[in-house]
Amino acid sequence: MSKREAIFPANRHALYEAHGYSAAIRSGDLLFVSGQVGSRADGSPEPDFTRQVELAFDNLQATLAAAGCSLDDIVDVTTFHTDPQNQFDTIMQVKQKVFPAKPYPNWTAVGVNWLSGFDFEIKVIARIP
Repeated sequence: MSKREAIFPANRHALYEAHGYSAAIRSGDLLFVSGQVGSRADGSPEPDFTRQVELAFDNLQATLAAAGCSLDDIVDVTTFHTDPQNQFDTIMQVKQKVFPAKPYPNWTAVGVNWLSGFDFEIKVIARIP
């Protein structure tokens, strides 16, 4: 049985300490990344929605890199949205920049009514190369 290993990006967020969780857990050749949000360095939400989504992807990439992974290693994505109908176009524009070519990872989007002050969150499972 594989022992789990906590993974944190180089510029660790205040949110991990404040809420007591790991950015990601490595188990064997899989990386389970906790929900990444568009937080500033102090853990507060970025107020501009487009920038919040971009920061969430930046934070995701930093966490992946800390485990030796990249966006190309992602196999499963789950995103959480506070207002999916009105946010979808913005999210798709950012998504197309982040994942510009096939094969795309599988993706599940979930509408929620609370994300602790944030409006977008992304969590993934990646295979570690």
